[in-house]
Amino acid sequence: MVSKLKNISDKQLTATIKDSTQQIWLAGLGAFAKAQQEGGKVFDALVKEGEGLQKKTKDLADQRVAAVAGRAADTWDRLEQVFEDRVARALASLGVPSKKEIDKLSKRVAELTAAVQALAEPHAIEAVEVEAVEEAVEAAPTRKSTRKTARKRA
Repeated sequence: MVSKLKNISDKQLTATIKDSTQQIWLAGLGAFAKAQQEGGKVFDALVKEGEGLQKKTKDLADQRVAAVAGRAADTWDRLEQVFEDRVARALASLGVPSKKEIDKLSKRVAELTAAVQALAEPHAIEAVEVEAVEEAVEAAPTRKSTRKTARKRA
């Protein structure tokens, strides 16, 4: 290449360099114009791609939040059950009757009240047998008194 340049005159060399420079300049202008034309399309494509990525990320985040919330709810339910069990044990150790026991006693009191009222009526004495009343009294649950032990502890 150097040998070719030696054979070319200075005017020809200057013209060749000027033509090459002109072509490089025009190529740069063409690239700039193309970038301006395609810039809007590229920008729109990037926006669409960004929206898709944002949607995927949001969906993934929502799934993770739902999973964590589900685990938190399960943990809370277990904690609540443990608390209820401990409170029930504490109340039982203090001698406080449970709802089931109170309901059973209330039913039994209602039965005994009906039996006493039937005995109190003069014409109904024959209808109620004394044995049924005695059996009802024997069947009633007996509870140990916790007041004495509570007073002793205090």
